[in-house]
Amino acid sequence: MIGLKNRALLAGVVLSIVLAGSEAGAQTVLVPSQSAKINGATPISLDEAIRLAQRNSPAAIQARGTERTAAASRRSAMGALFPNLSLSAGRVIQLGGSQTRVNQNGEQVAVASRPTNSTGLSLNTELFDGGREYFALRAARATQDAAEASSITTQYNLALDVKRQYFAVLAALEAIDAAHAQTEQAQAQLTSSAAKVRAGVATRSDSLRGVIQVGNAQLAEITAANDLSVANAALSRLVGSPTPVTADPASVQEQFSELPDSAALASFALKGPAVAQAEANLSAAKQLKKAAKGQHLPSLNMSYSRSGSGVDNRFGLGNDPFSYNGRLSFSLSYPVFNGFAREEASVRADVAETNAEAQLRDARLAANQSLSEFLGSLRSAAARVRVQTASVNAAQEDVRVQQQRYNIGASTLLDLLNSQATLQQAQSALIAARYDYRIARAQIETLIGRPLP
Repeated sequence: MIGLKNRALLAGVVLSIVLAGSEAGAQTVLVPSQSAKINGATPISLDEAIRLAQRNSPAAIQARGTERTAAASRRSAMGALFPNLSLSAGRVIQLGGSQTRVNQNGEQVAVASRPTNSTGLSLNTELFDGGREYFALRAARATQDAAEASSITTQYNLALDVKRQYFAVLAALEAIDAAHAQTEQAQAQLTSSAAKVRAGVATRSDSLRGVIQVGNAQLAEITAANDLSVANAALSRLVGSPTPVTADPASVQEQFSELPDSAALASFALKGPAVAQAEANLSAAKQLKKAAKGQHLPSLNMSYSRSGSGVDNRFGLGNDPFSYNGRLSFSLSYPVFNGFAREEASVRADVAETNAEAQLRDARLAANQSLSEFLGSLRSAAARVRVQTASVNAAQEDVRVQQQRYNIGASTLLDLLNSQATLQQAQSALIAARYDYRIARAQIETLIGRPLP
């Protein structure tokens, strides 16, 4: 039995410990909504985050620029099929000297020189070039299709990056919730231990363990808050926001519905953005190869020009019309030897086609491989979510029972602390399983180029 003097001394020590724990508890991190408000982060939906990233990301801007360049190249290739037309006009002024003429009296008199004006028109076209311009146009069209496919691929990759970071923010929010609940539980446990010590039914070590539990819980809250701050900063950078943004949990609905069968997903994957881009690149390479072969054929050119000159200030449209003359010419050319430049171009085009074929084949194989990997990850994560949800429920019930048993002295504090540690591990595992499940769904959607049901 503890004497009254010793018991009073012990009560004073425990009271100081409780007060110290209360002061430490006063510095606990707030719940997620309050934390986000203090950090100045504005909640945005997942769809809004994806939209902002696809508009502001440097990769998206570059992809749109590539599309514009490809469209301009196609217009240029189309314009090459039409004749080149140019108009010209000129005015020549004589400086210095003078002209003379004989008047009616047979005398030479000076005549001021008048400016000479001229107009002209010229037209040039290639009547036959071995099909180079035609195939160049088809190649430009295929290149534009490839640029559009690349832009779509970029959009889906950006969406995946945003989802990764968005789900990381959600995981940090869930970790803050768990840490906050852990702190409340630890503080309640410390209060209960202190009361039992005062009643003489528990030892001082119980209250000391309670203080340690409160400190660990507060440390978990600080860590979770720091993770949230870092995740918010990364999300803000992805969406291109000058002010901090954070995730809105209400905008993400967990979907555990049945997926389409593997055969349907495999069909979608073989038509996904990455494969479509590889197919467009191969089509462009084939057309460029055909255009390179046209260099081995002769070319036939036609040119027409018409020009006139005179002194009329209205360039021949006044009372003194110009005298015009025209010229039509045809030319046939064939480079017999140009330093093997044609052969080099043909080899380069053939190599480019071979590489594009290999890339398309690899893109299809990669799609099948990635689909198998992502489906396995999704099914595993879904099973883990179900198991860890049950584990959390069981651990919460075990903590409740152990708390009651400890309150009546039927179990030790160590048993209660073990139950609480099991609950914390189950909650962390559930957060990780949810994150992995969300990422696996996002990866499949990026691969097939469409949302899952």
